[in-house]
This record gives sequence, structure tokens and C-alpha cells, in this order.
Amino acid sequence: MTPADLAAGISDGIRMAIRSGRISAEVPVPAPEEIRVERPRHRGHGDYSTNVAMRLAPAAGLPARAVAEMLAPLVSAADGIAKAEAAGPGFLNITLERSALGAVARDIVLAGDAYGRTDRLGGVRLNLEFVSANPTGPVHIGGARWAVVGDVLARLLEAAGADVAREYYFNDAGVQIDRFARSLLAAAQGSPVPEDGYGGAYIEEIAAAVVRRRPGASDLPDPAAALAVFRAEGTALMFDEIKSSLAAFGTRFDVFFNEKALHDRGDLDAAVARLWEGGHVFEEAGALWLRTTDFGDDKDRVLVKSDGSRTYFTADCAYYLDKRSRGFERVVVMLGADHAGYVGRMRAMAACFGDDPDTHLEILIGQLVNLVRDGEPVRMSKRAGTVVTLDDLVEAVGVDAARYALARASVDAVIDLDINLLTRQSNDNPVHYVQYAHTRLCAVQRRALEAGIDKGTPGNFDPSLLTHEREAVLLGMLADFPQVVAAAGTLREPHRVAHYLEALAGTYHRFYDTCRVLPRTGEAPDGRTRARLWLTEASRVVLHNGLQLLGVSAPERM
Repeated sequence: MTPADLAAGISDGIRMAIRSGRISAEVPVPAPEEIRVERPRHRGHGDYSTNVAMRLAPAAGLPARAVAEMLAPLVSAADGIAKAEAAGPGFLNITLERSALGAVARDIVLAGDAYGRTDRLGGVRLNLEFVSANPTGPVHIGGARWAVVGDVLARLLEAAGADVAREYYFNDAGVQIDRFARSLLAAAQGSPVPEDGYGGAYIEEIAAAVVRRRPGASDLPDPAAALAVFRAEGTALMFDEIKSSLAAFGTRFDVFFNEKALHDRGDLDAAVARLWEGGHVFEEAGALWLRTTDFGDDKDRVLVKSDGSRTYFTADCAYYLDKRSRGFERVVVMLGADHAGYVGRMRAMAACFGDDPDTHLEILIGQLVNLVRDGEPVRMSKRAGTVVTLDDLVEAVGVDAARYALARASVDAVIDLDINLLTRQSNDNPVHYVQYAHTRLCAVQRRALEAGIDKGTPGNFDPSLLTHEREAVLLGMLADFPQVVAAAGTLREPHRVAHYLEALAGTYHRFYDTCRVLPRTGEAPDGRTRARLWLTEASRVVLHNGLQLLGVSAPERM
């Protein structure tokens, strides 16, 4: 029995109380997903606890404790519940029948890869934009953080039933691309890096690749024509490299959107016209401004400069409008800490288009990432020159360790990734600890098969045999997995999954060290052996599914 099953049973009990007149019919009945069912701090208080009586008490006109006492016998009568007792000021503590708790293992094994998935967000179309690094250099380590967090968040939202489009915004228009093109042309001609240009070995590599593609491009008599070649070919090569790095990192995208397309199609002008029609645009000093201060921004924003050129913000407006026109109910954008100032203007922009920023737009801000070795920061890339790149990180610690380390930290926190720790094959390395637990579970199953022991069919699995305290704790944790997945997606906190997996790994290790799974030599397997093999397999399924959500491998041997 999972927390969701319990919530449904409690809701049924409330409805019974209303029908019997024990609670006023005016009392609103919370839907099952609105009833919070949690683990009590002390095991002696039962398997689960809920504060639903406290929520009902004001409307019922009764003390919360009285409501809890009234609900207790109704909840106790539900299948799978051994007892429900009122406690404290109005908590309801619930103890499950051992067979109901043990049945979780069977349900998990039968669900397999689907365990942890729900339809809570079924029918919701969501656009998730992340990374979107400018194609003027390799993805740096900050972009690597979004490459993981964005990818994991997409997996979590899909696990909740949402239709998620992963999108990368390709900034192939603007002065940064001009600087990039001038840098490439200078490298191809053997000239110094322009004062505002880009340096690093990668510039020379791409410049040489452009020359191989377009021999003589650097010697064209028309400087503008030469620059155009290096701009087009160089950005294409750089972006191919970015795509390759992200794919090797396990991060995929459904859409690569070109900013240049917005300019070519006239979308920027269309966005300005739409905002003008809404009455939010005004003219001052020869420029067009969007009155974002009407919606909480700290100052109004320029859309069209006095020289007629469009600002970056105008492109942001057009891009948001394009996403909404593609039918996405919610637009989620992930930005680095240096873009924190964008939040106010973007929310105001959505409001100017007539949208509700709380419903249609969500902006997530992530903090910085530092790579350290021997306690000292790793500051420069061998190839990029000025930053540490995604490829540098992968080369240093591997894909699994990098993804797990970046996913397990809250995006609100600056993190230091310790190369020495992440390459260590020991339990103080979090990813090794979780992966090792999965391999241990696989090893138990292999040894069982080698001994000719099979867990049997669901029909001969007796969940009531799982009576040990370590078994109950492990089963409770396994039952919590769908709730953890849902919360991680809803709260945009993928690190909850990693922390849960580490706790689950430790819980299984303690169970295994206390409860013998396989019989000793000469002993015959019995019903408890089979039940514990079901529990072992259920634990493996959950560890596997959790690692899959993080995009980290679940090895069978290490």
C-alpha cells in the first residue's frame, strides 16, 4: 500500500463520515492527492501519519482531535489497515497490516519500469528551454549543470504524464556572433585576436576546419564576404560540436530553435505590433519602449532603438510568443545566476501579452559550479583557455559521476565538484554508493539463480512473511518512491531523487546485513526466502528507475 492508496482510503473515510452525518455535509472533502500522508518521525507512531483532521476541523466546527477520533475507526476499517489512532492535537497515525505493506514489493516488481510514474500532469504541454549556450565556444561547466538539471527535470515531468518539449535556443544572431566570426577570420589569417574577440585553441581548430571546407575563404578580396563565410561555417561547426558534447553527456533535445529565424520571418516586428495593440508600447527619445513597470518590472524596456535596431529583449518577446503559438501551456526557461535580472522583465513581458506569468511562464535560476582538485579550483581549460568546459568535466570524472554530482545538489546552491572524490571507488562517492547498491542487488539475484532458487510467481509470494523491522522500513521507503518523483518534478528539485536513492541504498544495506536473504549451505529455501527475493528485486527496480530518471547508468557488475 502506497501513500497515494492511503490518501484515497482516508478520503473514502471522510465521505463516509459526511454521509453518516458525523461531519457536517458542508465540509469540503479533499481529493486524495490533497491529503498529505507522511512518515512519522518515530516508528512507534505507526507506518504513516496525516494531519487531515486539522484541515477539516475549522469547517466542521469541531476540535481537530475530535475529528481525528471520529475518523480513526472509519480509516481502520479500510482494507490493509491494521489500526488508525488519533494522536496529539489532531494527527491520525496509521499502521498497516503486514501483508498490505509487504504487497508493495510485488506491485513494484510487476510494474517494473513504470513504477514511479503517474498521470498527475496528463494532458499538460510544456516547453522546457535549457542550456542555450551561445555558439561562440564549447559548453562551459555552468552549462553542464543545466544540461543535467534540465534533462532530469524533463524526465521527471514526463514521468508525471506531461508532454515535454526539450528546447535549445540557438543564438545565431547579434554582435556576439560577429565577434566570433572576426575571431575565426583573424585566426585563419594568422592575425592577433581582435580586442573584443574570443581566444583559445578551439578558435584555431574551427578556423582551420572552415578553411578545409572553404579553401581560400580567408583570402577573399571582399572582407565582408570572407566574414560571412566564417560566420556561417564557423557557427555551424561550433554548434555541431555543442550538440555532440551534449549527446555524449546523455542530454537530448527535441527542438533546436534558431534566433535568426525570428529575424528572417519578421517575428520581432510582429511581437512589437502585438504589444502596441495591447497598449503597452510608448515612444520616447525616438525609441519604442515596453511599459513593463506596469507589471512589476524595475524599469521600462527598450524594444526598438532610435536607430531602428531591435534589442535582445525584442527577440525574447518574439521567442516567447512563438512558443505560446505552438500550443505550450507553460513555458519554462532555465537561466544562470548572471541572468537573475531577467526574471522581472520576462514576467512583465508575459503579462503585456495578456498571459498570467504565474501560469504560463516559469523562470528557474541556477547558481555557479566550480571544479576543484586537491582543494584548489581548476580554473582553465586546456582547449577553451578561459573556462572549464563540459568536455573537461567528463574527461576528468566520467559521464555518470558528473551527471549524478550535478543532479544531487539544489540549483539554488553554488557547488564545488571535487575531482578526487568523484573518481574514488568508495562509499563516500555518492554515485558509487548508489550504483554499488544496485550491483549488490543484482549479485543476490545471480547467486539465487546459481543455487536454483527462484522467487516464484506472484501467486506463491506471501507478503505477510515480511515481518522484520528492517523489512518494514525498506518497504516503506520503496512505497514512497512515486511520491518522491512527483515532488521532485512539481517543486523543480531533481536533487530529491538522488538523496532518496542514497537513503534507499543505505536502507537496503542495513536490511541485507540483518536479514538473511538466501539460505545457508544445506538449508532449503522457504516462503520467507522467496518473499525476501521479491523484496530484493523490488529494491533493484526502484534503484534502477531512479538512476534512469537521473540519466545515470545502473550497472549489474562493478
